Order: sequence, then structure tokens, then C-alpha cells
Amino acid sequence: MSGQIIVPPLKIQGIKTKLVPLIKDNTILHPQGKWIEPFMGSGVVGFNMCPKNAVFADINPHIISFYNQLKIGTITPSSVRTFLEREGALLERDDDKHYYAVRERFNQSHDPMDFLFLNRACFNGMIRFNKDYAFNVPYGHKPHRFSKAYVTKIVNQVANVQTLIRQNSWIFLCQSFEKTIAMATPDDFIYCDPPYIGRHVDYYDSWNEESEIKLHQLLLHSRANIMLSTWDHNAYRQNNYLETIWSDCHKITQTHFYHVGAKEKNRNPIVEALLTNYEPPTTANDSENEFEQLSFEAYAL
Repeated sequence: MSGQIIVPPLKIQGIKTKLVPLIKDNTILHPQGKWIEPFMGSGVVGFNMCPKNAVFADINPHIISFYNQLKIGTITPSSVRTFLEREGALLERDDDKHYYAVRERFNQSHDPMDFLFLNRACFNGMIRFNKDYAFNVPYGHKPHRFSKAYVTKIVNQVANVQTLIRQNSWIFLCQSFEKTIAMATPDDFIYCDPPYIGRHVDYYDSWNEESEIKLHQLLLHSRANIMLSTWDHNAYRQNNYLETIWSDCHKITQTHFYHVGAKEKNRNPIVEALLTNYEPPTTANDSENEFEQLSFEAYAL
């Protein structure tokens, strides 16, 4: 797996796969420290950092359950293949009827294999829950969704993450970001990818300005090195919270393109920001897009 980007088996909207190289280049991790993620999401950043010791946490219990079962061996690449081949055949036969049957089954039993199936069969690979914490993403209606090649791709992703878990000392916790940040020591590195304030949020729970302020306070008082992913601006508006709540952090920007809009015209590039409480090694970005030359800015701490 050396030299390649490890793609996790669970898809999450806002996944940072294309930002992994930039994050790697600007991370300062103490040799004896832990990698800590209070908002695990897909886990793509931490999986690719491949730290010896890590805490992956999220308030979404279904993400944490999936990886804990992978860790203890209840879920294996072989069991994933068997499950997806069986459920995929039923989906091929019954189409949306089977999808919604699995969705109802998951909302009652919370089986992590059903969660994986729904994640890969639903509209745009979204993870969204209603106020009663029931998964409510509609069916994706993609023909031959679980083809042999697609199942093999998912199985390989499961196998890759399983190998990383076995090679390292990683724990997966379902808990609040407050509890997770409180676990940090000065030698640790905290990477945060919280819901994006000021934008449409599909998260397991709500996120607002009060949450953003609390996150900032806890991170800056943790004494650990921290990095936060958020949005800087797009062609239409800017994230004003960077000039208020996060004005005491260093910032690096890079364009990221999301594919979650229902229509292609709504799938626009956005300039992402990486915020740190230390001066990152990167001093400039050379990339361009149609609406801005990307830049580096360092605010005074």
C-alpha cells in the first residue's frame, strides 16, 4: 500500500481523499504522540497518515461500530464479499424494493454490514439521518450497482484498512469531540474535520456557531498541535468565521471539488482551508482554478 492513497470502504460526503497529500506535507507529528481525530468521518486522513498510535472518534455510532467489528474480526474481507454478493443479487432482482427493505432493517437492527450496503447503494454515497436518528437517504438507482468488479473494489478497501489496524495500535470510540480532545497530551496531534459551519450540514447531530466556538477554544487550549479542515470560499461566498473565530490560526488553501450535487451545475469547486496553531512547512500553493490563484496566508498567533 506504500505510495498510494488508501480509500476507506465507507463513503462520506466531504471526504478528504484529494487533500491527503497537502495534509501530510503540513503535519508535524511527535514521534511518541498519538494521532487524534474527534470527527473521524471516513477516516481517510488518519488511515493515510498511518500513525502507530491513534484515536478515531465520532458521534455517529454506525461508523465506529463498523471499524470496531473490523478490528475484532467480526467483519472480514471475505464476509463483506459474501454479504455484498448476496444483497447485490437481491437488489438487482428487486431494485428499490430491496434497498428500502434493507434501510428499514438497518434502522431496526443497526447491523454494520447493512450500513455498508446502504452507504454504497444510496444516492451519492451520502450518510444522513433524520431527527430520530434513522438513516433516510433515498436509493441511488444505479444499474448493476454491485457488479463483481465493484464488490471486489470494496473488499480490497476493507482488506487495506484491516491490515493497517492490525499493524498499528488504533482505537475507535463513539463519543463527543469534547471528550476526544480532552484525551490529548502536548505530544499528540489533533486533526479535525468538523461539519462545515455556514454551509448545508448533513451530520449525525446539529452543528452551529456555538459548536464552532467551543471547538476552537478546546483545540487552542489542548496544548497539542492541531489542524482543522474547513472551507474558505467558493465562487459565490466566503467563510467569515475564519476572520472571527479562527483568526489566530495559520491557514493554507487548496481547491477541492465535490460531487454531491444532484445536478452537475451544482457540483462546484470550493477552496478548502487547513488551519493550524503552528507555522506549517508549506509556504505556497501553485495550483490554479477558474476563479482564483490559490494562496497561503499566515495569521499572527
